[in-house]
Amino acid sequence: MSHRMSPKTRVVFKFIFGLGIWSFLVLGFFKLNGDPVMPHQFQQSPINGRLLLNKDNRWTGNEATSTTTDRYLSPAGLAGAMAGVDEVLVDNRAVIDDEQLVRDVESRLPSLPIAYWSKHKNVVQKKASCARYPSIFELEFNNIYWQTLRSSNGTFQLFGAYYDIRKRSRIGPAVRILGMIDRIEPRVKTFCQLWFDGQKEPFIVKTFEYKYIWFNKWGNYKQGIYQPYLIACQIPKPFRGLVPASVSLVEKQCDTATNNLRVLYNRPLDDEKRGFAVCVKGLDFLYDDLSVRLVEWIELLGMLGADKVFFYELQVHPNISKVLRYYEEQDRVHVTPLTLPGGQPNVPGFQHLFLSKKTTHKRQNELIPYNDCLYKNMYKYNFIALLDIDEVIMPRRPEDRTWHDLMERVVAKGMKLKNDTYPSYNVRNVYFFDRGDQHEHDWAKDTPRYMHMLQHVTRAKNYTKPNQYVKCFHNPERVLTLHNHFPIACLGGTCHSYPVSTDDAQLQHYRADCVRTLKKSCEEFKENQVRDTTIWKYKDELIQRTRRTLDVLGFFKPSTAGGGGGGGSLLRGGKDSLYKR
Repeated sequence: MSHRMSPKTRVVFKFIFGLGIWSFLVLGFFKLNGDPVMPHQFQQSPINGRLLLNKDNRWTGNEATSTTTDRYLSPAGLAGAMAGVDEVLVDNRAVIDDEQLVRDVESRLPSLPIAYWSKHKNVVQKKASCARYPSIFELEFNNIYWQTLRSSNGTFQLFGAYYDIRKRSRIGPAVRILGMIDRIEPRVKTFCQLWFDGQKEPFIVKTFEYKYIWFNKWGNYKQGIYQPYLIACQIPKPFRGLVPASVSLVEKQCDTATNNLRVLYNRPLDDEKRGFAVCVKGLDFLYDDLSVRLVEWIELLGMLGADKVFFYELQVHPNISKVLRYYEEQDRVHVTPLTLPGGQPNVPGFQHLFLSKKTTHKRQNELIPYNDCLYKNMYKYNFIALLDIDEVIMPRRPEDRTWHDLMERVVAKGMKLKNDTYPSYNVRNVYFFDRGDQHEHDWAKDTPRYMHMLQHVTRAKNYTKPNQYVKCFHNPERVLTLHNHFPIACLGGTCHSYPVSTDDAQLQHYRADCVRTLKKSCEEFKENQVRDTTIWKYKDELIQRTRRTLDVLGFFKPSTAGGGGGGGSLLRGGKDSLYKR
């Protein structure tokens, strides 16, 4: 008797048969096309597409750009992973506690008194208190690093606060607040709420002065544009000898503040000062890879006697960041991130465009990092110099190898004139021009071509006029506010700057052209040039130091590690020994 399947049974049978065939084909496809993943390959595959970084923030896997398929494992690799053969490269550190978090935030935002707030946040203030300590969550931040006071006549953007007990200050111990106000000659009355450790209430004093860090003849002297100021708060006599933990600026004495700045007092424990600090304004080199020139410059400053270089960073090329990180790890430089306050742009690219077109705004903004650098380091160094990365104060006498040698001579000369030290010692500017024909016909022998300063040994015969475009060694015990080229205000009276003889030193300024305001005399500078090899007294050691650093950072082609000889240069047209990554 024959048995025939019902239509319903036949459909089920066909479905099971088709499913089996489909499963066989899929398994065969994986078998034929699935590449086996070796253990070392699996370790290098970014499972979720995130960059896996080692302690140096370097890519640990294949440096080529990943494709979509790179993010998935083959069945073999997946089976191995599930079996525990390999370990996924993710950050498995334990979640940090509140104490660690406070330290991390404080390192990123030194002006925020988060440690003090964390210590006293649960302290209950009396109801009768005039002003309560503001929670850090109630503060009004602006562009990350600024805190805001909105008054009835102008907006204040505050950057930092510093404890000043220098002997020549006529107002005695004070807290000085650095910031910008969108008013000229501010007339609004404000108060400083000074918070001392162990006190449940602030001591409130009237703001002593708004010190303008600018001259109206320089431009932008109008309401509504942020202007640089140094604001002073006198320490009351009962509290002299005590350092305030933080300070708030308010319009009415009992206001709950929208700003609260940690008061910085960076005094060495042994009260011993080091020699020289260099301050560099906000770096704006997003599209210019000046990394190799920066290495040469930092190494030369170290040889001249700079104990530390303090950089402020707006937007820079990744290779510049790589160089700065390297020197930070060696404690030879310190980098402070920086933004522009108020409504000024901070978007990469747009910020660069703004600063290149709005040069007066740029100059006013530069005064914030310069003076922040002064006040953070005024107890730590004997001299502070404000330099750009294309400038070097060069001792000219053969016997002067370092800035210490130079300033020992210069200070002694100054003492003979007035029997006292000067607030600053200014060095005259001279241009070392970038000449196109030099790169074709006049390379210095036995010097790698990537050594920009060593290769440029022709300068203008004439210096710029005295007191124009100078750079100074500032005595931090004597200066109150600084401009790029000289002090604007000094402690104890008028600013007097000692002119360093060009026989002793010169400011070597490496530029393709003069500054805009010297266009008329620039042709004369270019037409009358002389050879000046003063820098060559550092030649051998500078080449060795620069080459070693570039090698460590991986700037040389593998085939030319060590940099080669005089033919080495930046990679241009495939014939040179350096390349930038």
